[in-house]
Amino acid sequence: MLSVQASAQDTEALKKVWQALHRESCPYDYNFHMHTVHSDGQLKPQILIEQAVVLGLRGMAITDHHSINGYQVAQNWINETRQHYPHKLLPHLWTGVEITANLLDTEVHILGYGFDPQHSLMQPYLRGTHPKDLWASAHQVINAFHQAGGLAVLAHPARYNRSAGELIRVCADLGIDGVEAFYAYGNPKPWMTSPKQTEQVLALSKIHGLFKTCGTDTHGLSLLRRI
Repeated sequence: MLSVQASAQDTEALKKVWQALHRESCPYDYNFHMHTVHSDGQLKPQILIEQAVVLGLRGMAITDHHSINGYQVAQNWINETRQHYPHKLLPHLWTGVEITANLLDTEVHILGYGFDPQHSLMQPYLRGTHPKDLWASAHQVINAFHQAGGLAVLAHPARYNRSAGELIRVCADLGIDGVEAFYAYGNPKPWMTSPKQTEQVLALSKIHGLFKTCGTDTHGLSLLRRI
């Protein structure tokens, strides 16, 4: 069995999951975009991970803004639960974070997964505040994730002031690994990926050879909705 640290940073396993993702993968099988009270979410990490277990999530990542505190609480909960209930089915939890970056003079959000939180290049991004100056460039953010052994993904590509096509093309040139293809842009109930934007981002991910990810971008009290 992989150690907790190795499991949380197992990017090869994560790539295999992403390769198989489809429209129905989120929110009941996988969810790679969630927030807790450690950034701008309303869920305490322990409640979040308990919800994930009840839903039967197979894999997930907590992606608080510029913080891994929520991830650490959830990982500790998983560790303790495994000790007491070794046969209980628990989701695979990867390290995750969401970073505000500058790309083409546009503020974008870049998600990082499977990185080593202790790596020196990650430190400017885990202080709870937006990075500044050189550290805020999308190129530097993507590079930091890669140097720390992780993967970088452009969050909700169709939600910015510039077109998804332009942003994804430039991100691909910078070496980004994936795009958040399955995303609900209008906060529908029940949660469902937005058809028009999904088709566009899926086509662009294929053109540029990028992984596709999914997430509810939960900020409220339920992992089944954004707000």
